[in-house]
Amino acid sequence: MNESSERDARHKARMQRKKALIDEKIAQAQDEYGLLLVHSGNGKGKSSSAFGMVARALGHGLRVGVVQFIKGAASTGEETFFRRFPEEVSYHVMGEGFTWETQDRQRDIAKAQEAWAVARRLLSDESVGLVVLDELNIALKHGYLELDAVLADIEARPLLQHVVVTGRGALPGMIEAADTVTEMNLVKHAFKSGVKAQKGVEF
Repeated sequence: MNESSERDARHKARMQRKKALIDEKIAQAQDEYGLLLVHSGNGKGKSSSAFGMVARALGHGLRVGVVQFIKGAASTGEETFFRRFPEEVSYHVMGEGFTWETQDRQRDIAKAQEAWAVARRLLSDESVGLVVLDELNIALKHGYLELDAVLADIEARPLLQHVVVTGRGALPGMIEAADTVTEMNLVKHAFKSGVKAQKGVEF
């Protein structure tokens, strides 16, 4: 047996062992219920990942609710696209822009509370299979909403409803409550080289 054939044989043996382990884990994972997913960190892609899940959910015939807490001063490609499906996607842009733009904490608090009232309605609707709470972590980090009240409403949602929370600076309590947490780390960003935010990439 030559070196290439030996390498192929070793690879096949490793993959067979790995497949047996993964098959066993899949067989053991039989629970099914609505998950709370948190996308945090300083890296790009938190909301993008959540909106990828919106597309995935729609592909499976689920209805989706989206509440955006901070964004709102400018339209995004996601909003423009998903508003094409008004029967399937309930889309609510509730923010007025980033906190360094608004510069009015009391108004930001009022807008966050209005947004949470909309979120609460979606979280109590059994016909909605996925709820995206975009930039909720920012509203919580700045104290615009009370974490315990937010988590209580999320916990009280229908059994099979999934929730995705995005935004940097996820509070420890949110991380503890979540089923799946992804921390997006920044390695390199074009903006730091003087490249402006561009359609289809940043918004």
